[in-house]
This record gives sequence, structure tokens and C-alpha cells, in this order.
Amino acid sequence: MATLKLLFSFVMITVHLVSSLTAKRQRFIGTRMVDSNWYDAHATFYGDMSGGETMQGACGFGDLFQQGYGLETAALSTALFNNGLTCGACFEIKCYNNPQWCYPNAGSIIVTATNFCPPNYSKPDGNWCNPPLKHFDLSMAMFTKLAQYRAGIIPVKYRRVLCSKKGGVLFQIKGNPWWTLIVLYNVGGAGDIKDVKIKGSRVGSWLPMKRNWGVNWLTDKNLVGQSLSFQVTTSDGKMIEFDDVAPENWQFYQIFDGKKNF
Repeated sequence: MATLKLLFSFVMITVHLVSSLTAKRQRFIGTRMVDSNWYDAHATFYGDMSGGETMQGACGFGDLFQQGYGLETAALSTALFNNGLTCGACFEIKCYNNPQWCYPNAGSIIVTATNFCPPNYSKPDGNWCNPPLKHFDLSMAMFTKLAQYRAGIIPVKYRRVLCSKKGGVLFQIKGNPWWTLIVLYNVGGAGDIKDVKIKGSRVGSWLPMKRNWGVNWLTDKNLVGQSLSFQVTTSDGKMIEFDDVAPENWQFYQIFDGKKNF
């Protein structure tokens, strides 16, 4: 009996250690830095706690709940949005130097860039999204992890971090037989995409795609009836090839899992 108790204790300690190491590793993966420097910015929120107003948006992701982003998102000011090139990038944000509104020991949040906070030149002040200001318009759920919602606006520190996503990169096919639009989401690593190539099984060569807007990439080639492969390159220069992602009988508006991620 004593031997069994000792064995059980050893197993439980081992499980605890493995769990702790896994948790630490997951936290490390989620906050690995693209840039270790912290930068000054401000943050507000839009919508309510349900986040309905944060869906869709200027990056073209669509339903953020359906696609796994949920409420962990942000709309970026002109200075950060970079004409949509930053769509999909991840940022770590913490409330800074405002003891009246910042929650003590709130830590930080990580959000994905999914929308644009447009500038407003019609009034002289309070236009936090006007260039050259760096600003994050968060979902209310994310803002209230850092500060009281009554604050309205808070000073923050931010930095780029690598995105940690579950599963493979996802490809949604839109368009019509004369042009094909590919929406890419759930992109890990750097998160923001700088180049996409597509190849049909009967084409034989890689065709460059043009960024249509946000995370939507376009080709004017007719690729219906062919299996589709992709080469995707993120902003840090890392490229992954996704072979035969969509079978020959794919249909428009279907979503396919690339099975790999950055």
C-alpha cells in the first residue's frame, strides 16, 4: 500500500511539472517578440461587451467569432494600419502610467489587428486615430481587462509579438470563374502577409496574387476545376508552401485548412 501511495504521489508530481512547463511554454510562444521595445500609444474601445460592432472590418476577415479571433482584436490608427499591410499582426498592450483608471497588476493583453480606426479631421482635438498618432481601438471586453470602461481613453505601451494560432492557416475562396479572391486568416507567426502565390494543378507554375484589400488576395486567372496550392510569405520573410489545399471540385465560398502554420 505504501509503495502504491508513493507511486501515485510521483505520478501526480510529474503531471504537475509537465503541466507547468507546458503552460509556461504556451505563454512563451504567445508572447515571443517581433520587437522587444515598448512604444507609447493610447487606447479606446468601441461597441459593447458582446463585440458585435467589431465584426467584419477593414481587413476583410468577416465574422471574427467564426474565424477564431473572437474579441481579442483591435482597430488600428492610420499610423499603425499602414494601408492594411498590418492586418493580421499581433500586439501586446498594457495600460501605463494612469493609476486613476488602470487596474493594478492588470498585466497585458494580446490582440490581432482586424480593423481600421479612421481619422477625423472635422474637429481640432480628440481625434486619436489621426496621423501621426498611434492608437488602438479595442473591443470593450479587451479594454476592460486593462482599465475601467469609464476612462474612455488610456495611455498604453505596446509592442509587436508573434501570433500564436491553433490549427493551420485557413483559405476561403471567393470570386467567380473569371477571377479568384482568396481570404487568408488564422495566420500565426508574424501574422501579416506580404506575398501570396497560387498554382492550379493544370497551370504548372506559380502565379503571383495581388493584394486586393486587407487579407484578400486576387488573381484574374480561371482556376475552376483545378486543385489549388499556395505559397504564403509573412512580413518577416518566412514562406510556407501549402500543396493541394483545395481539391479539384472546390466551390466558391468554401473554406479549406492548410494544415500548417507559421
